[in-house]
Amino acid sequence: MKVGIVCPYSWDVPGGVQFHIRDLAEHLVRLGHEVSVLAPADDETPLPPYVVSAGRAVPVPYNGSVARLNFGFISAARVRRWLHDGTFDVVHIHEPTSPSLGLLTCWAAQGPIVATFHTSNPRSRAMIAAYPILQPALEKISARIAVSEYARRTLVEHLGGDAVVIPNGVDVDFFARAEPKAEWQGETIGFIGRIDEPRKGLPVLMRALPRIFEERPGARLLVAGRGDEEEAVASLPAELRSRVEFLGMVTDEDKARLLRSVDVYVAPNTGGESFGIILVEAMSAGAPVLASDLDAFAQVLDQGAAGDLFANEDADSLADAAVRLLSDTDRRTELRERGSKHVRRFDWATVGADILSVYETVTDGATAVAADERTSLRARFGLAKDKL
Repeated sequence: MKVGIVCPYSWDVPGGVQFHIRDLAEHLVRLGHEVSVLAPADDETPLPPYVVSAGRAVPVPYNGSVARLNFGFISAARVRRWLHDGTFDVVHIHEPTSPSLGLLTCWAAQGPIVATFHTSNPRSRAMIAAYPILQPALEKISARIAVSEYARRTLVEHLGGDAVVIPNGVDVDFFARAEPKAEWQGETIGFIGRIDEPRKGLPVLMRALPRIFEERPGARLLVAGRGDEEEAVASLPAELRSRVEFLGMVTDEDKARLLRSVDVYVAPNTGGESFGIILVEAMSAGAPVLASDLDAFAQVLDQGAAGDLFANEDADSLADAAVRLLSDTDRRTELRERGSKHVRRFDWATVGADILSVYETVTDGATAVAADERTSLRARFGLAKDKL
C-alpha cells in the first residue's frame, strides 16, 4: 500500500505527535508498505528518507502551547506537488483542523483520507468559530481516528461526527530492552519535557521538591528537555539546586535508559493533554509512574492501577505521593509489574494493526465506489467492460 502521512508540526522540534507519526511510518515500512511523510522542517534539518520537507515552520500559539506550523501559498503548492508525485492509496492527515499542512492537504487531496485527532480542548472557541471554514475540508475525510476518548469528545462537541479511538503507539520492547545507566540510578526522580512550557508542569514539581528532599535526603531529580535551566530552578532554595541535574535534549536511546534507571517517573502536566505518550514510554521501560490526575492520564494509567495519581497542580499532593512511593519498594515493584502488562495494549503490533484496518476499510470502500461508478457509466453509455 502507498501511504501518505501529513505531520502538522515541525519535524525538528520534538513532540508527541511527531514521535507518533515517525513510529507509525517506520512500522509501516517494516511491514513492506511504501510511506511518505510531509512535514514542516528547517532546510538544515537532516531528515529520514521517508520525510519530505514542506519548508520552514513558524511558531504559533496553539492549544496552550507554541506549535511550529506551516501554512500559505508556497506550502499549498508543495502539498499539491507531494500529492501528485505520491499517487497514494490513502492519505493520513494528523490534526486536520490545525492551521497547517493537514488542512491544506484536506482541501487538495482526492481519494481516501484518514484523519487522526490528537487534541483535547473542551472549550476551544477558536475551533467553534472556524467550523464554517473547516467543514468543507472535514466532509472529505473518509474515516476519523481519535487517540483517546478525550480527543474524541473534543471532536464530537466542536465538529460533529464521531471517530474510532486508537491510542498512540509505542515500541514497548525498545524501552524494555534499554540498559539502565549507573549514574542515573539511586533514588532518582525523572522528568522529561519542555522545561519552559508551563503546562508540562515542571514548576509544580519544583514547588514540591523541598518537601521531597527534606524527607528523602538521598533523592535527586533528573530533567531531560530543552529550556532555560537557570530559570527552572530559580524558585528552589540555593542549597537544593545541586540535587537537580539537567541533561538537556537526549536521544531516544538515552531517554529509554533514563526511564529504565529512575525510581519514579513524575508527569506533573497541568492540562491540554489528550493522551500522555511519555507515560506509556515510562511503563514500557518499567518505571513506576506518578502523574497528575488529568482525565487522559488516569485513563492511560488504568485509573491508577498502573500508576499513582496526585491532585493536578497541587505541589503538596505531589510531594506526599512522591515521598510515599520513594519509601515503598513493594509498591514500586507492583507498579512496574502492572505497568509492564498494561502497556502491551499500546504496542505498535496492536496499534499498527488497528490503523491498517482503517486504511483497508477506506480503500476497499473507495474501490467499491469506483466500481459502482464505472458500472453506472457503462450502463449509461452502453460501453463494453473493457472500454472503461
